[in-house]
Amino acid sequence: MAFQGKKLINNPDNVVTEFIEGLVETYPGLQYLDGFPKVKVVLRADVSSATYDKVAIISEVFIGEKLNDQNYFSWSQSVEMIPKARHKFGFLTGGGSGHEPAHAGFVGEGMLTAAICGDVFASPPVDSILAGIRAVTGPMGCLLIVKNYTGDRLNFGLAAEQAKSEGYKVETVIVGDDCALPPPRGITGRRGLAGTILVHKVAGAAAAAGLSLLDVATEAKHAAEMIGTMGVALSVCTLPGQVTSDRLGPGKMELGLGIHGEPGAAVADLQPVDVIVSHVLKQILSPETNYVPITRGNRVVLMVNGLGATPVMELMIATGKAVPKLQLEHGLAVDRVYSGSFMTSLDMAGFSITIMKSDQTVLQRLDAATKAPCWPIGADGSHLPSKIPVPLPPPALATKNSETLGGPVQLNQQGIILEAAIEAAAKAVINLKDKLNEWDSKVGDGDCGSTMFRGATTIIEDLKCYPLNDAAETVNEIGSSIRRVMGGTSGIIYTIFCKAAYTKLKSANLDNITSQKWAEALEASIAAISKYGGATAGYRTLLDALIPASEVLRKKLDTGENPITAFIHSSEAALAGAEATKNMQAQAGRSSYVFGEILATVPDPGAMAAAAWYRAAAMAVMERCHAAS
Repeated sequence: MAFQGKKLINNPDNVVTEFIEGLVETYPGLQYLDGFPKVKVVLRADVSSATYDKVAIISEVFIGEKLNDQNYFSWSQSVEMIPKARHKFGFLTGGGSGHEPAHAGFVGEGMLTAAICGDVFASPPVDSILAGIRAVTGPMGCLLIVKNYTGDRLNFGLAAEQAKSEGYKVETVIVGDDCALPPPRGITGRRGLAGTILVHKVAGAAAAAGLSLLDVATEAKHAAEMIGTMGVALSVCTLPGQVTSDRLGPGKMELGLGIHGEPGAAVADLQPVDVIVSHVLKQILSPETNYVPITRGNRVVLMVNGLGATPVMELMIATGKAVPKLQLEHGLAVDRVYSGSFMTSLDMAGFSITIMKSDQTVLQRLDAATKAPCWPIGADGSHLPSKIPVPLPPPALATKNSETLGGPVQLNQQGIILEAAIEAAAKAVINLKDKLNEWDSKVGDGDCGSTMFRGATTIIEDLKCYPLNDAAETVNEIGSSIRRVMGGTSGIIYTIFCKAAYTKLKSANLDNITSQKWAEALEASIAAISKYGGATAGYRTLLDALIPASEVLRKKLDTGENPITAFIHSSEAALAGAEATKNMQAQAGRSSYVFGEILATVPDPGAMAAAAWYRAAAMAVMERCHAAS
């Protein structure tokens, strides 16, 4: 039976901010950016973009050319144009919170320059990423290194492009060290796990040694290609303020899980740690999958990583069994051993094992001194102020400030209808919160409803300030509301959705947004989501609701059907498309790691949310139009 998880917290919505406040008070070498909105960026106290003459490295996930099963890296052409740096440089990382001490605990000289913290298990928003880049990146540029998750790819990708447009030199490396699953399914690829920490250490040490941007990027990429990780869990983690899942029964363990509470690749009876360690090592080093280029006679580094609730005693037992097995069963020389909690999953009981092929350069980087507090070496020195202002965009490159958009004194007919549709759509999502969380707990990380709820309630709050007589600007403002409060993949997807619709609508006459133009805007939004997210029809995403709706709407309008009736019919297609996701094998997002028999029990939460607000908007438009006539 599911039960409310116990947490030593205050408001579940403030856990990340309060964690950061405690972190910077504990370690005097750290600061965080302070301002509104809260950007949740931890950085080295001795670095600022105004005085830093070294290249910054920012860890992120980025969509690029597929080079192999581990790395998607598209810097090879552009990096040749970057001049050799003459100074050392630091780097940043980013990702959802809940993995402490990753990533903020590894900020310090010799490792990260800053860490950009998203909400629990959610990618940080674009504004926070940009704030971190601006805070520490000087004229030498920055390198981004991030784990392979869709939300990180989208958010950091957009932030990277924005930073480049402002004149920053930005390059990227991605880490996908998961060895639990078969070769990548769909577009998601291999997940980034605890091996990312070793990549951070290698890159940070190379940066501190004074290497150029090209050389540090090369070392980071090489390190990422040498790493394999697999995890095993005895319990399911509990998100702050939510119930604990009961999917893992007594005497059971999960093999090959990620770090966001999603189900593992397999469930098995609990075995002695000897058996578990043997299975994990064989999976990582399997010549059939060839996930890591490690063969007998090679030298390796071992990391045994606790997932949050694993006693040190059990980690040391696992470590003590892993070393001789690597030596005797796999014929490998173990150069370094790291054991502890490096990248956790909140309060999950279990561990992951990471194997990294080593050479003299890798060992030199791993052994290099660092002041990162959780490597685990505490920082020293005087305690500098823990808060500094959020940096503003460069004045010469800043976008033109616009006046605050306020609601018009009197709405025209279009504005009245638009207001009703927005309010109805938002309320439909609010009412569906618990059901969305329930569905998502079975196929994802259980927070879809909570994430959508934050966006919907903010839209309701901001509705009175939207310029409703201007449809295009209203859609743009909805995107701004979403971007401000919604984390993870959903937030960036809907921001892209609104931005694409705005671009299509703004060319129309403000007083005459026709049904054809709305259909074109929907088509443009779908195309943008598909372009940047990689999904399309049949991938078990929100597009499986929106694409049928768009197709029906276009068909009905082209045959001369009444626009209101066409809208209603298209909303019925959206609901049918969302329900049909039960019969689909996920090819994008965290659901792609879940077995089909589990997926078949529930529809895709994102698709159901999209169908709900689309249907509610259609009904509201019909009712308002009938009332007006």
